[in-house]
Amino acid sequence: MSRCRTASITINADPATIFDVLADPAQHPLIDGSGSVKGHLSGPPRLYLGATFAMRMRIGAPYLVRNTVVEYDEDRRIAWRHLFRHIWRYELEPAGDATLVTESFDYAPAPAAPIYERLGLPERNREAIEATLQRLKVLVEGRTANVVKR
Repeated sequence: MSRCRTASITINADPATIFDVLADPAQHPLIDGSGSVKGHLSGPPRLYLGATFAMRMRIGAPYLVRNTVVEYDEDRRIAWRHLFRHIWRYELEPAGDATLVTESFDYAPAPAAPIYERLGLPERNREAIEATLQRLKVLVEGRTANVVKR
């Protein structure tokens, strides 16, 4: 059984425009489809390999998550993980005038992976991934439409 949940969407924008949103932790609450990311607390304004950043979160009760960027290829791929070691990854692939964006929740590295499965977390995360990609699409395409109109 694969311990990775993924979904993809095509966004009518170039990879650099989309990557700018993903590499800015202050933008994460705007695109989060789970409803758990509440705000950016600390870290650089733009992520890079090895960067650490903290986010305010809430699932039932408020908490803090510190993440570390573990994969980084400008305009192509960015991924981070936190203490529990599962990885959130975004991969961008040019597709003509658009970009195919794939988001994944890779929980294979997490020691608690069997517990995640018993709690149904992977399936809930797949649903949140799909919602996040939709929010990312609306945000990016809305911004690029406003730029084109001006």
